[in-house]
Amino acid sequence: MQIGVLTVPFGGQSLDETCSYLADLGVERVELGCGGSPGDDHLPREEYLDDDDAQADLHALLDEHGLEVSALATHNNPIHPVDDHAAEADTELREAIELADQLGVDTVTTFSGLPGGSPNDEVPNWITAPWPTEHKEAHDYQWEVAEEYWSEIADVADDHGVNVGIEMHPNMLVYEPSGMRRLHEAAGDRIGANFDPSHLYWQGIDIAEAIRYLGDAIHHVHAKDTKVYEPKSKVKGVLDTTPYTEEADRSWLFRSVGYGHGESHWKDVVSTLRMVGYDGALSIEHEDSLTSSREGLEKAVDMLSRAVFETTPGDAYWAE
Repeated sequence: MQIGVLTVPFGGQSLDETCSYLADLGVERVELGCGGSPGDDHLPREEYLDDDDAQADLHALLDEHGLEVSALATHNNPIHPVDDHAAEADTELREAIELADQLGVDTVTTFSGLPGGSPNDEVPNWITAPWPTEHKEAHDYQWEVAEEYWSEIADVADDHGVNVGIEMHPNMLVYEPSGMRRLHEAAGDRIGANFDPSHLYWQGIDIAEAIRYLGDAIHHVHAKDTKVYEPKSKVKGVLDTTPYTEEADRSWLFRSVGYGHGESHWKDVVSTLRMVGYDGALSIEHEDSLTSSREGLEKAVDMLSRAVFETTPGDAYWAE
């Protein structure tokens, strides 16, 4: 298992500078945004897709710093009810899959997307309860849209030998493990999870149990923490629309790894991932508004360096 970083917080500096800094910290993998909400500061698709020279330069830069790419990231909504929005996101995703294949990267991370509640809607509709029954009917419609779309994308991904890791996220159709399992089973093995625990903590989901439940449907992992602040959550719950910048009034906040849950918890996360056969990157995603990107990242790398296993398991000689 390797420590990685989603490089989005460093979009204001060059990829060379970013890689130099990360390598000095002991980071081994980078996740590069190439569209959608992560942006494309470090990997503009139009500059790299089908360009052998640009791709060779990228590989040379990464080799210079001893880094590999864990995934390409393009988070948007390809099943948005507005056709132009959906088409843009669909293009971003398909081109990211194609570029990943050309670069020898085996995973693209993204969102499931979210349709409207009917073919006539213009705004995505996040449904969290089955009653009144019109909401269940809308939810059933959304799943029809999603299963058809993602089954098609699974074929595209399979043609390119690339897995798609979907981040379970609020305001998306897939936001918790049972929905992720449903989409995985409907669309096929190429469609799995980018397992980001930060969105699961505030929902009250047990992270180790979620890892066991998803098992080999986990294609990529984000290392990102969350802290639930009970003085607020006990009053207004956790479906909190308070702006992220109004930290003192929120029920929960994204935190740097170790500031929501301690080292023993993250060691359990690492161990459970190993139990289900995951041996890829733990890609740190920094979105802690209480500290700078550099400090939060450096503290996360420090803690995870004590949690990850660097060797493969040996023979269980004591069991013979």
